[in-house]
Amino acid sequence: MSRRFAPFLQSLLLPLLLTLLCCGFAGAQAQAVGGQGHPWWQHAVFYEIYPRSFVDSNNDGVGDLNGISSKMNYLHDLGVDAIWITPCYPSPQVDFGYDVSDYRNIDPMYGSLSDFDHMVAAGKKHGVRIIMDFVPNHTSDQHPWFLDSKSSRTAPHRDWYIWRDGKGPGQPPNNWISIFGGSAWTLDPTTNQYYYHYFYAQQPDLNWRNPAVEKVMLDTTRWWYKRGVSGFRLDAVDTLFEDPELHDDPILKGTNAQGDPNIENRYNTNLPEVHDELQKLRKVADESQAVLIGETWTSNVAELDRYYGQGGNELQMPMDFMFTTVNKLSPPEFRRQIAAVESAHGWPVFVIGNHDIVRSYNRYGDGKNNDAIAKLMGAFYLTLRGTPIMYYGEEIGMENNDPTRKEDVKDPIGRTGWPQEKGRDGERTPMQWNSSANAGFSKTEPWLPVPASYKTHNVASELKDPDSVLNLYKKVLALRHTNEALVEGSYTALNQDDINVMSYLRSYKGKAVLVALNMSASPQKATFDLSAQGFSHAGWKTLIASAQASTKGNEVTLEPFGLLIAEVNP
Repeated sequence: MSRRFAPFLQSLLLPLLLTLLCCGFAGAQAQAVGGQGHPWWQHAVFYEIYPRSFVDSNNDGVGDLNGISSKMNYLHDLGVDAIWITPCYPSPQVDFGYDVSDYRNIDPMYGSLSDFDHMVAAGKKHGVRIIMDFVPNHTSDQHPWFLDSKSSRTAPHRDWYIWRDGKGPGQPPNNWISIFGGSAWTLDPTTNQYYYHYFYAQQPDLNWRNPAVEKVMLDTTRWWYKRGVSGFRLDAVDTLFEDPELHDDPILKGTNAQGDPNIENRYNTNLPEVHDELQKLRKVADESQAVLIGETWTSNVAELDRYYGQGGNELQMPMDFMFTTVNKLSPPEFRRQIAAVESAHGWPVFVIGNHDIVRSYNRYGDGKNNDAIAKLMGAFYLTLRGTPIMYYGEEIGMENNDPTRKEDVKDPIGRTGWPQEKGRDGERTPMQWNSSANAGFSKTEPWLPVPASYKTHNVASELKDPDSVLNLYKKVLALRHTNEALVEGSYTALNQDDINVMSYLRSYKGKAVLVALNMSASPQKATFDLSAQGFSHAGWKTLIASAQASTKGNEVTLEPFGLLIAEVNP
């Protein structure tokens, strides 16, 4: 949920024994560690699916789990090893599933638990693991826990949420602001107390200081692991705890899109107790060789580093959203971001888009060379040292389709912030499978409109075009899975004074791959001296390249937004 605003090496014996004991993808058919003794997730390619928008199997206009199951072959052929599915639990859908009313079931709009089991089995058949989205910070206000909690001040679940008296008549307990606008406190007339909600009023925050809450949430993750889940993406992890003394947050200059004062979330985010709970969640995950991916919005690498934990005992994969803040093709800025995350103590995790961020096709595109730039960015983040998390449709060059009228907005943050904030509908539109009606997503009108670009940017058409964005992604992903230097190699930045060509070396045991990416709108030449890296002979073998890329000796010539991935001759 956006605010738009380790050693990981396990001993070999224990993971292998647990692999044989655990069910689902923690079962014997799925190795817990790779060929070099690495955890399975370290060399996997993850793919985020927004289930409402992937495939509609029953033609009601909304995607579902059976639709996802039907595309496992596509995902396998693309080169995906694990899919992260955003919330598909029962929910009133105030925030499209991030308001959970039952953590141990499937919303009927997406199917049933039987459909979920079928999806896990289909994934296992195709070598695709299932990662669920876990929402630990809050529930729906329709969750039975909250319905009981608000029924009286002495209700069994009263202390499962955060209730406080106001400062005075009509005055909330403090100045904390909801991310969706207005006070983060709502007065409930039944008991005449306020409850706290960092997000929408229909998303009351759980009280993680209550041991009963902690226990049921940890047990819930165990329940899903036993059902075959290989890990969780943890939503909004920095918001789990609040200052029990309710100190006011500092007020900053200006106002946000909702018209509220800008505040520094000093007392209701990133409290030290967050890390205690992440360690407990990690212990449970380790029972099943599962992975924890963190929605970790940080402003510097020191903050990101803390989410790995001491000795790697918290999140294996905290996402580096600082990488997404480089919203222009800038080799110097990308180098700085990569160098920062390389200096952290854990395994890097790279994303260029998700369901909360304007699509990368729009953010990096110049309106004329968007396809070439989409290929460039794919070749970039999929060849870095670390684990990438793709976003559905990225591989075909899907673009944003933002609403133009407030009455068409479905996202709550867009409704409260219009017109300064248009919401996140634009990046959540249906997957574009072919050029038929509704992009082949459904035979009926989908829940969000597809952009006109679906006629040219769709899976069926791009599979037939050898020069398509999709086929570039497939080539890079195939290489990523098989080339030792890309699988195991270190990262070394090259030509660090070059402001146009982003280049680096991935090297491993005397083997190396050179990646050169022209991030400018003009032709560029780059010369490489790799003697410092132990490669004295000039020349290399081209593995993947744009149409006009060429090499001569130790020089590479690239057309505007051109790319070259080459094996370095020893």
